[in-house]
Amino acid sequence: MGWESSAVYYRLLNEGVQERLGGFASAKSVMVSVDFAEVTALQLAEDWDAVAVILSEAAQAVERAGAEFILMCTTAFHRVADQVADSVDVPLVHLGDVVAEAAKEHRMESVGLIGTKFSTSRVFFTDRIASHGLDVKVPTEEQQDTLDRIIYDELVHGNVTDQSRREVVAIIESLWDAGVGGVILGCTELELLVRQSDVEIPVFASTSLHVEAALDRALA
Repeated sequence: MGWESSAVYYRLLNEGVQERLGGFASAKSVMVSVDFAEVTALQLAEDWDAVAVILSEAAQAVERAGAEFILMCTTAFHRVADQVADSVDVPLVHLGDVVAEAAKEHRMESVGLIGTKFSTSRVFFTDRIASHGLDVKVPTEEQQDTLDRIIYDELVHGNVTDQSRREVVAIIESLWDAGVGGVILGCTELELLVRQSDVEIPVFASTSLHVEAALDRALA
Protein backbone atom coordinates (compact mmCIF):
# COMPACT_ATOMS: atom_id res chain seq x y z
CA MET A 1 0.00 0.00 0.00
CA GLY A 2 2.97 2.30 -0.35
CA TRP A 3 2.48 5.20 -2.76
CA GLU A 4 4.97 3.68 -5.20
CA SER A 5 2.68 0.70 -5.78
CA SER A 6 -0.44 2.90 -5.87
CA ALA A 7 1.19 4.89 -8.67
CA VAL A 8 1.88 1.67 -10.59
CA TYR A 9 -1.78 0.62 -10.37
CA TYR A 10 -2.97 4.04 -11.53
CA ARG A 11 -0.53 4.11 -14.45
CA LEU A 12 -1.33 0.57 -15.61
CA LEU A 13 -5.08 1.13 -15.42
CA ASN A 14 -4.86 4.20 -17.61
CA GLU A 15 -2.38 2.66 -20.03
CA GLY A 16 -4.68 -0.34 -20.33
CA VAL A 17 -7.74 1.77 -21.12
CA GLN A 18 -5.72 3.80 -23.63
CA GLU A 19 -4.51 0.64 -25.33
CA ARG A 20 -7.95 -0.95 -25.49
CA LEU A 21 -10.06 2.08 -26.39
CA GLY A 22 -7.60 4.46 -28.05
CA GLY A 23 -8.16 8.15 -28.64
CA PHE A 24 -8.17 10.20 -25.46
CA ALA A 25 -9.68 7.42 -23.34
CA SER A 26 -8.55 7.10 -19.72
CA ALA A 27 -9.69 5.09 -16.72
CA LYS A 28 -12.74 6.22 -14.76
CA SER A 29 -11.46 5.36 -11.31
CA VAL A 30 -11.64 6.33 -7.67
CA MET A 31 -8.61 5.91 -5.42
CA VAL A 32 -8.48 6.18 -1.66
CA SER A 33 -4.95 6.13 -0.25
CA VAL A 34 -4.35 5.18 3.37
CA ASP A 35 -1.33 6.06 5.51
CA PHE A 36 1.15 3.25 4.88
CA ALA A 37 2.93 3.98 8.17
CA GLU A 38 -0.31 3.66 10.13
CA VAL A 39 -1.47 0.37 8.65
CA THR A 40 2.04 -1.11 8.78
CA ALA A 41 2.27 -0.29 12.49
CA LEU A 42 -1.09 -1.98 13.06
CA GLN A 43 0.07 -4.98 11.02
CA LEU A 44 3.17 -5.35 13.19
CA ALA A 45 0.98 -5.08 16.29
CA GLU A 46 -1.33 -7.76 14.85
CA ASP A 47 -4.27 -5.38 15.32
CA TRP A 48 -6.24 -6.70 12.39
CA ASP A 49 -9.57 -5.40 13.65
CA ALA A 50 -8.20 -1.86 13.33
CA VAL A 51 -6.78 -2.59 9.88
CA ALA A 52 -10.14 -3.98 8.77
CA VAL A 53 -11.90 -0.80 9.94
CA ILE A 54 -9.50 1.47 8.03
CA LEU A 55 -9.69 -0.52 4.80
CA SER A 56 -13.45 -1.07 5.06
CA GLU A 57 -13.96 2.68 5.41
CA ALA A 58 -11.76 3.19 2.35
CA ALA A 59 -13.81 0.64 0.41
CA GLN A 60 -17.06 2.28 1.46
CA ALA A 61 -15.69 5.63 0.32
CA VAL A 62 -14.95 4.44 -3.21
CA GLU A 63 -18.33 2.71 -3.34
CA ARG A 64 -20.07 5.97 -2.39
CA ALA A 65 -18.05 7.70 -5.11
CA GLY A 66 -19.53 5.35 -7.71
CA ALA A 67 -17.09 2.44 -7.99
CA GLU A 68 -18.75 -0.72 -9.32
CA PHE A 69 -16.09 -3.05 -7.90
CA ILE A 70 -13.04 -2.77 -5.67
CA LEU A 71 -9.35 -3.66 -5.85
CA MET A 72 -7.13 -3.81 -2.77
CA CYS A 73 -3.76 -2.71 -4.12
CA THR A 74 -1.75 -4.85 -1.73
CA THR A 75 -1.06 -8.50 -1.00
CA ALA A 76 -0.38 -8.45 2.73
CA PHE A 77 -3.58 -6.64 3.63
CA HIS A 78 -5.67 -9.24 1.85
CA ARG A 79 -5.46 -10.68 5.36
CA VAL A 80 -8.69 -8.73 5.94
CA ALA A 81 -10.14 -9.07 2.43
CA ASP A 82 -13.22 -10.95 3.62
CA GLN A 83 -14.06 -8.24 6.17
CA VAL A 84 -13.60 -5.54 3.54
CA ALA A 85 -15.75 -7.42 1.04
CA ASP A 86 -18.50 -7.82 3.65
CA SER A 87 -18.48 -4.07 4.32
CA VAL A 88 -19.64 -3.07 0.83
CA ASP A 89 -22.34 -4.01 -1.65
CA VAL A 90 -20.07 -4.17 -4.70
CA PRO A 91 -17.66 -7.04 -5.51
CA LEU A 92 -14.05 -7.16 -4.37
CA VAL A 93 -11.73 -8.62 -7.02
CA HIS A 94 -9.48 -10.82 -4.86
CA LEU A 95 -5.85 -10.83 -5.94
CA GLY A 96 -5.36 -14.45 -4.90
CA ASP A 97 -8.10 -15.59 -7.26
CA VAL A 98 -6.66 -13.56 -10.12
CA VAL A 99 -3.12 -14.95 -9.88
CA ALA A 100 -4.36 -18.50 -9.35
CA GLU A 101 -6.54 -18.34 -12.44
CA ALA A 102 -3.64 -17.00 -14.48
CA ALA A 103 -1.41 -19.85 -13.33
CA LYS A 104 -4.06 -22.42 -14.18
CA GLU A 105 -4.51 -20.92 -17.64
CA HIS A 106 -0.83 -21.75 -18.16
CA ARG A 107 -1.50 -25.33 -17.00
CA MET A 108 0.50 -24.89 -13.81
CA GLU A 109 0.19 -27.45 -11.04
CA SER A 110 2.76 -25.98 -8.64
CA VAL A 111 3.68 -22.31 -8.21
CA GLY A 112 6.08 -20.35 -6.05
CA LEU A 113 5.04 -17.21 -4.23
CA ILE A 114 7.50 -14.43 -3.37
CA GLY A 115 6.60 -11.25 -1.56
CA THR A 116 6.83 -9.84 1.93
CA LYS A 117 7.63 -12.22 4.76
CA PHE A 118 4.17 -11.64 6.16
CA SER A 119 2.46 -12.71 2.93
CA THR A 120 4.60 -15.81 2.41
CA SER A 121 4.88 -17.03 6.00
CA ARG A 122 1.13 -16.88 6.73
CA VAL A 123 -1.56 -18.97 5.07
CA PHE A 124 -4.27 -16.39 4.26
CA PHE A 125 -2.92 -15.83 0.73
CA THR A 126 -1.28 -19.18 -0.04
CA ASP A 127 -4.45 -21.00 1.02
CA ARG A 128 -6.54 -18.82 -1.28
CA ILE A 129 -4.30 -19.74 -4.20
CA ALA A 130 -4.24 -23.40 -3.16
CA SER A 131 -8.06 -23.44 -3.09
CA HIS A 132 -7.87 -23.35 -6.90
CA GLY A 133 -6.12 -26.73 -6.92
CA LEU A 134 -2.54 -25.46 -7.01
CA ASP A 135 0.43 -26.53 -4.90
CA VAL A 136 2.10 -23.41 -3.47
CA LYS A 137 5.73 -23.21 -2.37
CA VAL A 138 7.36 -20.26 -0.60
CA PRO A 139 10.97 -19.18 0.00
CA THR A 140 12.99 -20.26 3.03
CA GLU A 141 12.90 -18.09 6.15
CA GLU A 142 16.29 -16.64 5.28
CA GLN A 143 15.10 -15.80 1.77
CA GLN A 144 11.95 -14.22 3.21
CA ASP A 145 14.16 -11.96 5.33
CA THR A 146 16.11 -10.98 2.21
CA LEU A 147 12.92 -10.14 0.34
CA ASP A 148 11.63 -8.06 3.26
CA ARG A 149 14.87 -6.07 3.35
CA ILE A 150 14.73 -5.39 -0.38
CA ILE A 151 11.04 -4.48 -0.38
CA TYR A 152 10.89 -2.30 2.74
CA ASP A 153 14.37 -0.77 2.73
CA GLU A 154 14.64 -0.17 -1.00
CA LEU A 155 11.66 -0.71 -3.29
CA VAL A 156 8.97 1.12 -1.29
CA HIS A 157 11.29 4.14 -1.52
CA GLY A 158 11.77 3.70 -5.27
CA ASN A 159 15.34 2.42 -4.94
CA VAL A 160 15.99 -0.29 -7.56
CA THR A 161 19.45 -1.89 -7.71
CA ASP A 162 21.09 -4.56 -9.85
CA GLN A 163 22.40 -6.32 -6.74
CA SER A 164 18.91 -6.76 -5.33
CA ARG A 165 17.66 -7.94 -8.71
CA ARG A 166 20.31 -10.67 -8.71
CA GLU A 167 19.30 -11.72 -5.19
CA VAL A 168 15.62 -11.97 -6.09
CA VAL A 169 16.38 -13.86 -9.30
CA ALA A 170 18.42 -16.34 -7.26
CA ILE A 171 15.42 -16.88 -4.96
CA ILE A 172 13.16 -17.45 -7.96
CA GLU A 173 15.61 -19.97 -9.41
CA SER A 174 15.75 -21.84 -6.08
CA LEU A 175 11.96 -22.25 -6.21
CA TRP A 176 12.31 -23.54 -9.77
CA ASP A 177 14.84 -26.07 -8.48
CA ALA A 178 12.24 -27.06 -5.86
CA GLY A 179 9.85 -28.06 -8.63
CA VAL A 180 7.51 -25.14 -9.25
CA GLY A 181 6.36 -24.43 -12.78
CA GLY A 182 6.09 -20.67 -12.32
CA VAL A 183 6.55 -17.96 -9.70
CA ILE A 184 4.05 -15.33 -8.58
CA LEU A 185 5.47 -11.88 -7.88
CA GLY A 186 3.21 -11.37 -4.89
CA CYS A 187 4.17 -7.78 -4.13
CA THR A 188 3.63 -4.79 -6.39
CA GLU A 189 7.07 -3.38 -5.64
CA LEU A 190 8.78 -6.55 -6.89
CA GLU A 191 7.51 -5.73 -10.37
CA LEU A 192 9.69 -2.62 -10.24
CA LEU A 193 12.69 -4.93 -9.89
CA VAL A 194 12.08 -8.20 -11.77
CA ARG A 195 10.65 -8.79 -15.23
CA GLN A 196 10.08 -11.90 -17.30
CA SER A 197 13.22 -11.18 -19.29
CA ASP A 198 15.31 -11.57 -16.11
CA VAL A 199 14.43 -15.26 -15.61
CA GLU A 200 13.70 -18.37 -17.66
CA ILE A 201 10.83 -19.69 -15.52
CA PRO A 202 7.40 -18.10 -16.12
CA VAL A 203 6.63 -15.28 -13.68
CA PHE A 204 3.15 -14.02 -12.90
CA ALA A 205 3.17 -10.31 -12.11
CA SER A 206 0.33 -9.92 -9.64
CA THR A 207 -0.26 -6.20 -10.16
CA SER A 208 -0.37 -6.44 -13.94
CA LEU A 209 -2.74 -9.41 -13.73
CA HIS A 210 -4.94 -7.60 -11.19
CA VAL A 211 -5.17 -4.61 -13.51
CA GLU A 212 -5.98 -6.80 -16.52
CA ALA A 213 -8.78 -8.47 -14.53
CA ALA A 214 -10.13 -5.05 -13.60
CA LEU A 215 -10.04 -3.86 -17.20
CA ASP A 216 -11.79 -7.02 -18.40
CA ARG A 217 -14.55 -6.46 -15.86
CA ALA A 218 -14.91 -2.71 -16.40
CA LEU A 219 -14.90 -2.85 -20.20
CA ALA A 220 -16.93 -6.06 -20.66
